[in-house]
Amino acid sequence: MAISPPSDLVLDVVRAADPAEVQAAQAKLKANKAAFAATSLAEVGAGFGAALDVISTPATKAGLANPAAAAETARMPEEYRKFEASILQNFVSSMLPSDSEQVYGKGSAGEFWKSMMAEQIADGMSRNGGIGIAEQMYSQALARQEAAVVNATTDESDRDRAMRMKTDIERQVLDLAPTQEGEA
Repeated sequence: MAISPPSDLVLDVVRAADPAEVQAAQAKLKANKAAFAATSLAEVGAGFGAALDVISTPATKAGLANPAAAAETARMPEEYRKFEASILQNFVSSMLPSDSEQVYGKGSAGEFWKSMMAEQIADGMSRNGGIGIAEQMYSQALARQEAAVVNATTDESDRDRAMRMKTDIERQVLDLAPTQEGEA
């Protein structure tokens, strides 16, 4: 008869555990985890969001931020900003160090964390005005839309032609309906 000491010990401990004590231990662990997260964020200045605020503040103080672009960004559809963020993500990820296993971790998990960091940095940059890609695309879309406006004025011959086309389509649709019922 063969035994597996590590698994047998673990099973014995699991069987002997009191469910109430397990829940109390889990609650203590959650409380300690939350307290640690709160104190560590407070020590570094409210976490990653504060780092983005620090990044954007010097440009604003130096007069490099464009207030008109910020107002335009507020009126711009979200899709344009998200597109700019995706382009910025590629730039940011290429700028992040590639040999930083100590920061991000090893293997695919490390690459995943690195890409998440690049995504958050790019999103923060695009929310704070970006580099102008979204504004340029939005203004080009507005210009195309304004150029595509058709003159809505019509004369009597246009109206008559439209009414004839409408009547022809109605006749075709209504004439097909009885023949389809007879065939079925």
